[in-house]
Amino acid sequence: MSEKDKSPLWGGRFGTTPAEAFERLNASIPFDVRLAPYDIRGSIAHARMLGERGIVSREETAELERGLRAVLEEVEGGRFSWTLSDEDVHTAVERRLREIIGDVALKLHTGRSRNDQVALDLHLFVRDAADRISEALLAVMRALVEVAEANRDLVLPGYTHLQRAQPILLSHHFLAHFGAFERDLKRLEAAREAASVSPLGAAALGGTPHPIEPALTAKELGMEPLSNSLDAVSERDFALDLLYAAAVLGIHLSRLGEEWVLWTSAEFGFARLDDAYSSGSSIMPQKKNPDAYELMRGKAGRLVGNLTTLLVTLKGLPLGYQKDLQEDKEPIFDSVDAVLAVLAVLPEMLRTATFDGERMAGAAGGFALATELADFLAARGVPFREAHRAVGRLVRRCEESGTTLEEVSEEELAAAHPELAELPRELLSPGGSVANKRSSGSTSPGSVEVQLERARTRLGELGEA
Repeated sequence: MSEKDKSPLWGGRFGTTPAEAFERLNASIPFDVRLAPYDIRGSIAHARMLGERGIVSREETAELERGLRAVLEEVEGGRFSWTLSDEDVHTAVERRLREIIGDVALKLHTGRSRNDQVALDLHLFVRDAADRISEALLAVMRALVEVAEANRDLVLPGYTHLQRAQPILLSHHFLAHFGAFERDLKRLEAAREAASVSPLGAAALGGTPHPIEPALTAKELGMEPLSNSLDAVSERDFALDLLYAAAVLGIHLSRLGEEWVLWTSAEFGFARLDDAYSSGSSIMPQKKNPDAYELMRGKAGRLVGNLTTLLVTLKGLPLGYQKDLQEDKEPIFDSVDAVLAVLAVLPEMLRTATFDGERMAGAAGGFALATELADFLAARGVPFREAHRAVGRLVRRCEESGTTLEEVSEEELAAAHPELAELPRELLSPGGSVANKRSSGSTSPGSVEVQLERARTRLGELGEA
């Protein structure tokens, strides 16, 4: 290969080669190599379209595809040699393609720019990432349902302001997380749909005089064709959609992680992690730390930061490709990797944990039953605010005497309010409290069974989608 061929693709206009420091700054090859399979797939679709439209011959199309598949084999087999002088993944693939099939490789870029090429690669990556994250999230949701079913009778306190509020079923608690993850799946599907538009055919920004057909490449890739060439190379909304979906999912995972950090502490003692999903201390022999759940909290910050990074990168850009857009890839890669790492460990971490039902039920009693008394009075015609005050005064007297609501005598109940003389004593228990709920979507055993059935049905639908 001549010295002229070793210069950058855009080197014809320049009298010198790039300075080494600029070359390092300008190159994306250190991180965009993971786009290579998508780049090659897009190039195969482009080559087929060129042949279909008679822009290159059928023989040249076959040779281009043969060479591209050979490059793909090297990439997937870890045998491809990446160099900084390639500048980016597109140039590296084209360079290797020429080494394999000769100068016919130079025709591949006809009617195409790196601007629409890199946009396509990212579209394909985001679409694939949304699918992979969705599949991993479904595995977590299945585990939640399994653990909820296996522990459907356990009661624990629900919290507001991190204070014990009312008894709820553990299965009801897990199904609340299921609902959040179900919404995450919808956001991931929206990101996938937004990514399923092919920008190929936009060229640099205004299209091309070559008789290409963007609809052909789009169909080949299972995508919709572009509608505006300038928008196609400029927009990264689909990437924002994925980063947003990942950030919200990260927040949901962080909230779940925080609960498990609390539950597995000695102060709560509600649950115990399997040794395979815990870590110890370098100095304190007794420690068993919920590091995976702590990392779930920690990674949420990165996910939010990656979304902010791309938002800020895009906010001041005029239409058309700008080199700033090279900064879109690393935040996306990092978010995808972080989410998949967490989702990979979570299903079995949930399945292998054990619960202390007695400890949870004990915490769910006491003053967490106070609302049951107020609701009982309201159901018997007492204005709720009057009922609230009466039970509140009873709670204060119990606090002063060091007793719990379960220990209050019939005489004390009647003294708090005459109607409480008729209170069924089973309501003053965690199990009785949850069983007394009647509203749809509540924590009562019957309602939770309906929710479980819906969750199982939904998982079946999502698994078939």
